Amino acid sequence: MRLRADLHIHTMYSGVGRLGQLRFPESIDRPESIVDAARAKGLNIICITDHNSIEGALIAKEYSKRFDDIEVVVGEEVSAAEGEIVGLWLTKQIPPRLPAEETVRLIREQGGIAIAPHPFSFHVPALNEKVFDLDLDGIEVLNGGHVDKYSNTMAREVSKKYAGRWAEIGSSDAHSISTLGYAWTEFEGDGTNDLRRAIEEKRTIPCGIPVPVDRAVFWSIRVVLGGMKMILLSLFGRLKPDPKDPLVTSVLKLSGQKKVAGIVGGMIYLIPPVPYLACIASNTWLNRRAKRLLDHISETLEKIGPAQSN
Repeated sequence: MRLRADLHIHTMYSGVGRLGQLRFPESIDRPESIVDAARAKGLNIICITDHNSIEGALIAKEYSKRFDDIEVVVGEEVSAAEGEIVGLWLTKQIPPRLPAEETVRLIREQGGIAIAPHPFSFHVPALNEKVFDLDLDGIEVLNGGHVDKYSNTMAREVSKKYAGRWAEIGSSDAHSISTLGYAWTEFEGDGTNDLRRAIEEKRTIPCGIPVPVDRAVFWSIRVVLGGMKMILLSLFGRLKPDPKDPLVTSVLKLSGQKKVAGIVGGMIYLIPPVPYLACIASNTWLNRRAKRLLDHISETLEKIGPAQSN
């Protein structure tokens, strides 16, 4: 039997991201909601991989035990010094900002699997050629969050050149329910043990497509609305401290000035058609940069060196 697994998903426990002076939640979706949505979309296994946290994954795993049609693997997308690394089958959080070799070592000490997410991205922290120096089990050759034409292409070409060195992984890198399930990994088996074995034996099949533009826009609108709601509640003293909710904690730490700026910025962003124009502008920049990189992809691959195997 061939099952579907999404190996790279975020929840509200991924915290707050930054874009210049702007602050925004990486995700506003609760772990339980991600499990429910994954079941509805026909996924058999999901790996919750929040930024530098396993809290959301532990909650999702416990919640999933009430169902017999889905399993959850505890993971983390670790911000290592040289780029992000996904650890799977973890029991403890891996601290951020350590050297990549140390990060992989700590994943191994827990009996975990190490994967390079979006390994050749030019717009999020990526390992790039550092992948050749690390003891990795797999690399994402299809990341659903990367709509540019270069990042996934480069990962596929490198994987092809170094055939058999890493398992080829497909993941949604979803930061919301709306972007979940567009990319995934298929494997032969009937559970998480078989998924792990398939990764170790390099028998995984990446499937799917990058997330459509309208779904990305919908995610951004939900994030802005969710952030504005929490800020407004805090301004009126109705947002109660909750040490188990990282977004509430982050909002309560903001100064009054930053809260007002967040509300004003959010209102401007939500004016039609600003979200779509912002997304179009972002995609235009990504595609222009991707085209320049694709024009030289053969030279880049040649510089990497001759094909090798483990």
